[in-house]
Amino acid sequence: MRKSRRAAPFFGLNDHMPILLALVLGFQHALSMLAGIITPPLIIGGQQGVNLAPEDAQYLVSTSLIVCGLLSAVQITRVHIWKPYYIGTGLISVVGTSFTVIPVATGAFAQMYATGYCPTGPDGTKLPCPKGYGALIGTGTVCALLEIGLSFTRPKLLKRIFPPLVTGPTVALIGVKLTESGFQNWAGGSGACSERPESGLFSVCPRVGAPHALPWGSAEFIGLGFSVFVTIILCERFGSPIMKSCAVVLGLLVGCIIAGATGYFSDSGIRAAPAASFIWVKTFPLSVQGSLVLPLLAVYIVLMMEAIGDITATCDVSRLEVEGKLFDSRIQGGVLADGFNSMLSGLLTSTPLSTFAQNNGVIALTRCANRKAGYAACFFLVIMGIFSKFAAAIIAIPSAVLGGMTTFLFAAVAVSGIRIISTVPFTRRNRFILTAALALGFGATLVPEWFAYVFTYEGDNRSKEGFFNAITLICETGFVLAGFVAMLLNLVLQEEVEDEVVDEIQEGVVAAKTADRQDDEMDKEEWARIEKGRGEGDLERGGEIDKKV
Repeated sequence: MRKSRRAAPFFGLNDHMPILLALVLGFQHALSMLAGIITPPLIIGGQQGVNLAPEDAQYLVSTSLIVCGLLSAVQITRVHIWKPYYIGTGLISVVGTSFTVIPVATGAFAQMYATGYCPTGPDGTKLPCPKGYGALIGTGTVCALLEIGLSFTRPKLLKRIFPPLVTGPTVALIGVKLTESGFQNWAGGSGACSERPESGLFSVCPRVGAPHALPWGSAEFIGLGFSVFVTIILCERFGSPIMKSCAVVLGLLVGCIIAGATGYFSDSGIRAAPAASFIWVKTFPLSVQGSLVLPLLAVYIVLMMEAIGDITATCDVSRLEVEGKLFDSRIQGGVLADGFNSMLSGLLTSTPLSTFAQNNGVIALTRCANRKAGYAACFFLVIMGIFSKFAAAIIAIPSAVLGGMTTFLFAAVAVSGIRIISTVPFTRRNRFILTAALALGFGATLVPEWFAYVFTYEGDNRSKEGFFNAITLICETGFVLAGFVAMLLNLVLQEEVEDEVVDEIQEGVVAAKTADRQDDEMDKEEWARIEKGRGEGDLERGGEIDKKV
């Protein structure tokens, strides 16, 4: 008789758990977070962002890992602060550098270079702009107060103001915009070389003198990124459960092996990197940039709604209640920790953070919701960040390899937005709101320069210029524009959900019954004609037989 397999034990939030097992599972959590943590600093510090020197970009990657490790511990640890208020969820709710800030940051940096806030060379080449990066993290630190303030609001009220009808198209458009940069890197790079100049330093990607430099869009770059993408798919199809959860990292590893074997790597940056790094080894001049305030406030609203959704999913896979006072308390503490962590991350020279969702899959896979595994993941992230040779190796990865990975990650963000939209009942009112929001959102994403020539102010009033720049940046950032439109229409247009749904159901039932009756009658008439034709045919054939006989 065949024996039934015994399921692996589930380690709950407060269950006893061996330290060694916690370290193993924590390392898996750290690996699942790795690609998401390193991508934003690579883009923001690279040619699409502030064009920092390699050693500064290495510092951003190291600091992101350290900061995410330290501040994830804040989210995992649930601390009572005052009356019914807490900070942290008390779950394995890890945090990482947010993708949401990337479109706003890249748009703002392009504006800074255009207005002269960031320096450019005589030939128009964008030079390193640490002042611009300082403006981003400084403004982000101040704007994080919005999410901190909203954390003391009832979750039901927040869900009413920012329902899936608002957050769904917003998140989807973030993924669409980010996929553009992923595809540009896949083809060789997202900087000046993507314009394929006929001469100059960036006539090839990444630049003249780099190992195995080629024109943007070369077949070699496409194939290199494709190797990463295909590996991710193969891991999902044939890999073990652990391989599936780490498919993106394995794809990146395969791409790096192929790139190293074919001469795309240069180890000069790795050899020149210091042995260790930590927070504040390098600093940036903090400032508040007026044109960034409104867009970053929108970013924090999105981060708050992402945190609510991710914490709900974490409670579900951790086998905890997803309603009631305790659940609402976890939501409040998680949103507060999310805003508090983002404020601290700016002071720690890192970009805003968000609660990561991919670790929910690891919890479900490993059947472990114990906080010890979360603390172990924090430990490994800090260790990875301290050893700066690791960050230097990541910086040395060719853009095509990173593009193959980030395209997949960014598309996953868009799919998350589509999933959120799918939870919305498609009534006439909701379809109208989605249409209006996505019309402007898609338009601004596909043609970002559409609003660039509306304001023609050229005076000396810096405040007025900053205000106009803020409006321009909002209107040129598709997800921010769509979010504002969806939120406004959702508050203004009256609810007709129940009536619409009932009407649609009734109309559908009546239409179905009417169509069925018509089909039945037509089928009967057609069958009668067929039978009649058969009868006449049989008589004719019978007569012919009699004549022959």
